Amino acid sequence: MNPFPPRLDSQLAYDIARALLDGFNKHYRLFREVSRAAKSRFEASDWAAQQRAQRERIAFYDLRVDEAVERMQTEFDVASLDTGVWHQAKLHYIGLLTDHLQPELAETFFNSVTTKVLRREHFHNDILFVRPALSTEYIEYDEPAAQPTYRAYYPTRATLRETLTRIVHNFQLQRPFADLDGDVGRVLQRLEHRLEGARLRGNFQIQVLSSLFFRNKGAYVVGRVINGYQEFPLVLPILHDACGRLAVDTVLLHEDDVLLLFSFARAYFLVEMAVPAAYVQFLRSLMPRKPRSELYNALGLAKQGKTLFYRDFLYHLRHSSDAFTTAPGIKGMVMLVFNLPSFPFVFKVIRDFYPPPKETTREQIQAKYLLVKQHDRVGRMADTLEYSNVAFPRERFDPALIEELKATCGSQVEDDGSLLVIRHCYIERRMIPLNIYLREATPEQLEAAVVDYGNALKDLIAANIFPGDMLWKNFGVTRHGKVVFYDYDEIEYITDCNFRRVPPPRFEEDELSAEPWYAVGPHDVFPETFAAFLLGDPDVRRVFMAHHADLLDPAYWSAQQARNRAGQLIDVFPYDPALRFETGAAQPDKELS
Repeated sequence: MNPFPPRLDSQLAYDIARALLDGFNKHYRLFREVSRAAKSRFEASDWAAQQRAQRERIAFYDLRVDEAVERMQTEFDVASLDTGVWHQAKLHYIGLLTDHLQPELAETFFNSVTTKVLRREHFHNDILFVRPALSTEYIEYDEPAAQPTYRAYYPTRATLRETLTRIVHNFQLQRPFADLDGDVGRVLQRLEHRLEGARLRGNFQIQVLSSLFFRNKGAYVVGRVINGYQEFPLVLPILHDACGRLAVDTVLLHEDDVLLLFSFARAYFLVEMAVPAAYVQFLRSLMPRKPRSELYNALGLAKQGKTLFYRDFLYHLRHSSDAFTTAPGIKGMVMLVFNLPSFPFVFKVIRDFYPPPKETTREQIQAKYLLVKQHDRVGRMADTLEYSNVAFPRERFDPALIEELKATCGSQVEDDGSLLVIRHCYIERRMIPLNIYLREATPEQLEAAVVDYGNALKDLIAANIFPGDMLWKNFGVTRHGKVVFYDYDEIEYITDCNFRRVPPPRFEEDELSAEPWYAVGPHDVFPETFAAFLLGDPDVRRVFMAHHADLLDPAYWSAQQARNRAGQLIDVFPYDPALRFETGAAQPDKELS
């Protein structure tokens, strides 16, 4: 990088920087507006609008980037500009961000636009924000007009109940609670147990983020308790009961429970934030093991999540020496999956051709992954990061993997000697493939995994998703023991399927035939046949039939299909249902993840 930066004497460069920041500011203004409106949708029980807002907000960023690209091309003739103008534009942009409340997001927006208007051979580290130029620490310090990120409460033991009540009231939800005093009593009982009878120290306080977290039919108060050297989360899920009144459904006081709430397999929250970096910093105090990239994702800021993930990836590459190799497990017909053993993610590239019986196209596969990105994942479908033109150091690849990439994904691979560029890939959190997990599991682990596999299918059904290929290899086990689906090329909406019973054989020979003796339509599904390819292992069969025999019954699937068509939202809680208070909140069909 040139140690002597250019003089800032180009009005054109300043105008470009100003236009880019205007584009970002428009994006974040709209992002905040739809997030702010989540409160009124929650109060009005407008669940369809809430889910629609979650889905549509995902497209906001790309729309604003495309608008900015068009402005660059029409107003500034960017194709003819030399790199000196871009150097100055970046420096002007940094100056404009000095007092900005979302500088890290604005830097990512700058990268998104410039990488679209510049050809890849012109990408330079001194033009892009490869690393952040401005700190996000203490942004609020000199911003008295900005709402503080969190409120601090300083109760005594005698006023703890009153304080918990005030915390809830301070959010001014325009809906009555069925029994807030009873709810607070239950919260207080569990909080006292979590404190383990400890004396309240001089610094005892409860800090609560200033905005509620909304997702589907739930609103979440997110905070933390500090007592001496002890610090732990305090999260209150607020739901509607069967009569439309509010109720605190439980209290989450342990990191693992909050990790499940913010899982990469769940939909993004709607949160009104002036300073997202401060929210991420607060959340990391509750979940120090969770990467910042995943917290930005959970807050709906997926592009920033991608930026941070890629920076973490480059940092890991620099500090490791192992080789990229084919991921363990059964090879897929549609995706080539590889990984770096020391890095907890897998890289998935769509193959150029698909052997029978697969009948699909690259466009259809990409549409399935987009469907999952926009859909409620109910804790059972892994989120994916989608990247274009990712440059990997060629020397870090196992030669056999390079040959397989070129042979089966040739259209997506560019080899220039020192770099291997993948034109399009998906990146997912690595899990243990369920087929491998079952093979190595203890009897207790096998039973828990098979039970949760069936629960995963039922959660997907509740979200109107039919996985298509239900083989064990297409599901993984997370570090929390949750079974999660990750192969999306055959998913369909439950409401688009036709669930049928297998017709009785016409002749004895029909039962011995390798081919079905009955007509099969493109959307026909025969649940009775699932046993043939799922339950070959007698131990697996015993557990599955004891807990999930209904999944082999077409009538079960048809009944769930009817509920989805009727718009009923079936319970899928983002925490262990055993933690719930017995308040009557979220009766069946009332709360979806």
